Amino acid sequence: MVHPETGEFIKDQTPKIWLTSAEMGLGHLRAAYPLLGLAGGELLIAGEQETASAAERRQWRLFRQTYESLSRVRRIPGIGLFLYGLLEKAQNISPYYPFRDLSQPSFQVDFVKYLVKKGMGRQLAQKVQEERRPVVTTFYALAIALEEYTDLPVYCVICDADFNRVWVAEDPKQSRIMYFAPCSHAWRRLRQYGVPDERIFVTGFPLPLENIGDPTMNILRRDLAQRLHRLDVTGRFAVVHGAQARNYLGEEWEAFPEGKLSLTFAVGGAGAQVEIGAAIIRGLKSHLEEGRIRLNLVAGLRPEVRDYFLQVLREEGLDKLATGQPGADAVEILYADNFPEYFTKFNRLMARTDLLWTKPSELSFYCGLGIPVIIAPPIGPHEVYNQQWLMEIGAGYPQQNPKHCGDWIFELLEEGRFTLMAWNGFLYGRTLGVYKIAEVIRTGKMVREINPLRR
Repeated sequence: MVHPETGEFIKDQTPKIWLTSAEMGLGHLRAAYPLLGLAGGELLIAGEQETASAAERRQWRLFRQTYESLSRVRRIPGIGLFLYGLLEKAQNISPYYPFRDLSQPSFQVDFVKYLVKKGMGRQLAQKVQEERRPVVTTFYALAIALEEYTDLPVYCVICDADFNRVWVAEDPKQSRIMYFAPCSHAWRRLRQYGVPDERIFVTGFPLPLENIGDPTMNILRRDLAQRLHRLDVTGRFAVVHGAQARNYLGEEWEAFPEGKLSLTFAVGGAGAQVEIGAAIIRGLKSHLEEGRIRLNLVAGLRPEVRDYFLQVLREEGLDKLATGQPGADAVEILYADNFPEYFTKFNRLMARTDLLWTKPSELSFYCGLGIPVIIAPPIGPHEVYNQQWLMEIGAGYPQQNPKHCGDWIFELLEEGRFTLMAWNGFLYGRTLGVYKIAEVIRTGKMVREINPLRR
């Protein structure tokens, strides 16, 4: 998963880690995959045969079913919203203001502690003790278990701008878990939960090195320059912000743009919000037929979602534009049989994506690649805060009626709104998460930067 142009720096300079995660949709795995280069290409996933006993696997299935229920239950006729409200309450995040001490353990913390005492994570802990290395995990329950069952250094990657108290140990001041925060909002929340400053590092979310390149962001600067030119249909951005863009992007800014405007709609890992994708297909039909835009539909690992999109394309007579042949490639469906294949395909797609339409999951942080985000309705309290963060930094825009997306997308394009969102995401969304995480593991500290090219 590590791009050949970028992987050697990471592997040569940084001590090897154990990398662990959990399959809860795609979010926690997405945070882990860019870090594979630090772990020698090995990712230990909780609940699998190698990492869990039969009893532990039952516990992990319960976790996964609860997550997927939250994503899907809203669609149940009649009682969906009621059930969603109950599940959402279990994941509730306390109001951010006023600033106050929230270190007191919640019932969710007590529940995870109970599961760990019952053995959840024990077999995985035995595995990582085969060789003494730092452990990096992207799932809170694993961090708690690894601290309980090992004496290894434990780092936890936070996957959202805000999150439940369950992400932090029962006694945060005595715990030795260290945290990689994606943004300053997450850093302040960790402090409210009682985590001392010296155990919080604002690294940014670990974005794929395939999309960033070396520490100078050679690949990102090239892709962003192309994207900005495609989005800047009136030339206004070049006039107003061209000097700043040239300062940050260098000679890449002068390159002539290739390809046509490309919109990617990404369904959640649990298959949520497929109906939005259908509305997008219908709303963009005339624009697709006229060759004004490319549409990429991300079905992930869900064959039923892929088949649904194919059916809608056939119904609209657009399947002829989804063959992948020259002149008939205006629509693409991204589907994969396994996680490595999916992340490889998805990262390649991001390199040529100009607009990303998705619920405000961990993909919110992909604005750091300079990709403007059209925000689908959030699912769960953490996504509400991710949406708020995106809008605060000016990198996202809440979707309007998807049926009319052919109107409002092109209006925003003409107004130059998407170009500014792309630029704001690059300036204010942290990009070098993998390199910053490697810096902490290598040196035990991290230099805080303001320059967008160094953070």
